[in-house]
Amino acid sequence: MADPSSYRPKPGEIPDSPGVYRFRDEHRRVIYVGKAKSLRQRLANYFQDLAGLHPRTRSMVTTAASVEWTVVSTEVEALQLEYSWIKEYDPRFNVKYRDDKSYPYLAVTMNEEYPRVQVMRGHKKKGVRYFGPYAHAWAIRDTVDLLLRVFPVRTCSAGVFKNAARTGRPCLLGYIGKCSAPCVDRVSAEEHRELAEEFCDFMTGRTNTYIRRLEKQMAEAADEMEYERAARLRDDIGALKKAMEKNAVVLADATDADLIAVAEDELEAAVQIFHVRGGRVRGQRGWVTDKVEEITTGALVEHALQQLYGEETGDAVPKEVLVPALPDPVEPVQEWLAGRRGSGVSLRIPQRGDKKALMETVERNAQQALVLHKTKRASDLTTRSRALEEIADALDLDSAPLRIECYDISHLQGDDVVASMVVFEDGLARKSEYRRFQIKGFAGQDDVRSMHEVITRRFRRYLAEKEKTGEWTGGESAETPENAETPEIDRNGDIVGTGPTEDDGRPKKFAYPPQLVVVDGGAPQVAAARRALDELGIDDIAVCGLAKRLEEVWLPGDDDPVVLPRTSEGLYLLQRVRDEAHRFAITYQRAKRSKRFRSSPLDDVPGLGDMRKQALLKHFGSLKKLRSATIDQICEVPGIGRKTAEAIAVALARSAPAAPAVNTATGEIMEEEPGTMGSSGEPVAAGAPDERRGQET
Repeated sequence: MADPSSYRPKPGEIPDSPGVYRFRDEHRRVIYVGKAKSLRQRLANYFQDLAGLHPRTRSMVTTAASVEWTVVSTEVEALQLEYSWIKEYDPRFNVKYRDDKSYPYLAVTMNEEYPRVQVMRGHKKKGVRYFGPYAHAWAIRDTVDLLLRVFPVRTCSAGVFKNAARTGRPCLLGYIGKCSAPCVDRVSAEEHRELAEEFCDFMTGRTNTYIRRLEKQMAEAADEMEYERAARLRDDIGALKKAMEKNAVVLADATDADLIAVAEDELEAAVQIFHVRGGRVRGQRGWVTDKVEEITTGALVEHALQQLYGEETGDAVPKEVLVPALPDPVEPVQEWLAGRRGSGVSLRIPQRGDKKALMETVERNAQQALVLHKTKRASDLTTRSRALEEIADALDLDSAPLRIECYDISHLQGDDVVASMVVFEDGLARKSEYRRFQIKGFAGQDDVRSMHEVITRRFRRYLAEKEKTGEWTGGESAETPENAETPEIDRNGDIVGTGPTEDDGRPKKFAYPPQLVVVDGGAPQVAAARRALDELGIDDIAVCGLAKRLEEVWLPGDDDPVVLPRTSEGLYLLQRVRDEAHRFAITYQRAKRSKRFRSSPLDDVPGLGDMRKQALLKHFGSLKKLRSATIDQICEVPGIGRKTAEAIAVALARSAPAAPAVNTATGEIMEEEPGTMGSSGEPVAAGAPDERRGQET
């Protein structure tokens, strides 16, 4: 635990101007980012008597080892820089709203030639129109199903669309009138895009125009005694009205606004947002956060606005944002929102009328979300703290292991040997710091030797980083940066090892030591991990192993395991860490195995990419015919020069089968079935066994 007075800036050193400040820990990792109207006044609050600080603020300043700041011209610039740095550094102690799910949106891909209506999650894409978010994907599908009667826009995937265009037959929706079937040219691309634009107009709230137009067409059809057409229009009107009923009118003046409400207690806060477009609630979402410092409701609202609109522009930022409390000061936030939208944005607290009543509804939702979150967590903070304390007591550690790393080895009968490293901080998985390794020091199956190699490689990186920053004074067994191994990247482009990065505070790979290393296995694996650390001169990191058979905890040098009670929270946390390492390792191992089984002799030809491989196979029809072709014939393929053709011929000659497959009963030479490929990329004869089949378990 650091003493804040050890890194407190000298009097008069901090400027009295707007700016953004960063606290760093002893490993130079940024752990907190904040902004201030006056840096001098704001930073002075952190260096008062520790007893007067909020508990989480006290934890932050004692974890930090230094503070630095950047002066900006205006408070708006400070707001923008703070948001950018929080996204870039992912500071541990900043307010981060945790979303327990990825909210689905109704999306219209206006960036395609034939726009498609679909459910989308995750990051927003350029050129796609989004509506929502919705609480459930089925709510989107119900709405779309109703609207397709009136706006028969394409909903199929690219594969289904291309297949229909190739065969000249539309899908089922095209036959029942819920798709205009542009795949078979029932409508042109321009007509289909017009349908998609009308669909978007309806979703944005311009509903009355279409209903009035359909009612007029229905009346005209009835006057002309086209009763079947009039009945279809009547059903279309009913479908539109039913879709509108799913989003009841809440604001009579067709307002476009977002309403944000906050429910909080001493430790946590829940935020709920209602998106109102055209007077109707078009979407809802919510977040929960830990309060890492003493923070006002206005400051929580400011962080919510950053989270909500930090990546949005244009109409995605509404004209009006209603909040329970205003940030202090409010002008920079309003100016920042206006910059994101491109026009003025009203940020205010509703005082009366329908907006006040709707805000009360949003506040009730926020209260219920906070209660539900606390019920689901079941005092999760307390449980995690108890689990870490139980582990520290059982393993006789000096303090609770706030960072735990777990390693697991995975292979298939000695092939494709890989390892995983997963990281848990404060009892929670930190997936951004997971790593995976290929075992390269030897071939074959040896879990103990593999574990020694992985631990050595991981902590060699750590020592290289310490030496770079001057923290490591040198040990006989430590590698210097000059002779340290280079970063390892497999053929998939996966980083399986990495060296130090620039000293800028960004999250680094292998740069931070754990307090506890857990290995999946018993005494042999634990001894190998401990030996690897000893060889590197590292003696301040604890090691243990968790054996699957009886869930026993093994310590280095002990003849008997430590047996934790079955109801122990500490044992449950170790099991979760071990199971996560196993899942991550076996996923990587299966991916490597699948790629090896799909390999081809053409993979070994330098500079031959996927497009030219496809062109070769399309030109010759099969790998066998390509193998029998001459160099001049290979050169006839567009994009293949003579040098490449010679390399292709050499690669295919090296991989040629020793002899053709023969039916031993009849003596017949067996021909391969077109498109049937063996594990080496060679065609497999019909009925002939693949040499690797039967080995998977």
